[in-house]
Amino acid sequence: MEINGVEIEDTFAEAFGIKVSRVLVTAATKKLARIAATEATGYGTSVIGCPAEAGIDCYVPPEETPDGRPGYIIMICNPSKKSLDHELLERIGMGILTAPTTAVFDALDDEDEKLNIGFKLKFFGDGYEKELEIDGRKIHSIPIMSGDFLIESEFGIKDGVAGGNFFIMGDSQASALLAAQAAVDAIAAVEGTVTPFPGGVVASGSKVGSNKYKFLNASTNEKMCVTLKNEVEDTQIPENVNGVYEIVIDGVDEEAVREAMKEGIKAACTVPGIIKISAGNYGGNLGAYKIKLHDLF
Repeated sequence: MEINGVEIEDTFAEAFGIKVSRVLVTAATKKLARIAATEATGYGTSVIGCPAEAGIDCYVPPEETPDGRPGYIIMICNPSKKSLDHELLERIGMGILTAPTTAVFDALDDEDEKLNIGFKLKFFGDGYEKELEIDGRKIHSIPIMSGDFLIESEFGIKDGVAGGNFFIMGDSQASALLAAQAAVDAIAAVEGTVTPFPGGVVASGSKVGSNKYKFLNASTNEKMCVTLKNEVEDTQIPENVNGVYEIVIDGVDEEAVREAMKEGIKAACTVPGIIKISAGNYGGNLGAYKIKLHDLF
């Protein structure tokens, strides 16, 4: 299969289940909301080493938010419900409550269960906190130096999908990077998904475990390293490929991840110099979701 002359390899992306939360952060201005959303989703690339996978999902205009102010929806993901509860409390408490003019609302419509994050965070008010209602939502108002911080009492979580992915192979590092950025921009329009790596682009693809160092639970994917293509016997890098980037996607469900992969691949294939699109899997031994690239189209 080819798209715009780019080979789409007959392979699959292996994704896995994860617990997902979706949180709306609002503020007095779009810039302030973006700053808080960015802070709350930091250090959230991969649960291989990070305490959560996280990213900004989409912008929400004032006319669509509970308090009539601009906001951003962020997603925070973790395989464990207990760990996700902790991450929500920590990231909202340290990354959003501390930011100017912010408020936080639940943004998950089809949750499996609720976590009482706002109820826990209200105790920061030291007895001066109040309870009110906004747009039919139970809200805790916490007095802080600049006014009051508002947070919804409960936040929904659900079973989502993490690790949807595809590799972009270009004739140069520059072409592969331009295609990766085009893919991330296209995926940004697919609500219910995030690309958690820096700028949405993965530079350092990994494999499970290590060939040499047994104390590692992950190490570089040597078969996909362009500088090793003449050293590794079973390299997956074609001779004319000199740049590879990976896009990793987390979503509220498999359908959202599949749509994001489709739109991202289509965008990547519009960039001159792209030779091949592939995907990462572990022979079906890691995750329950096997998303075949050819089936996306």
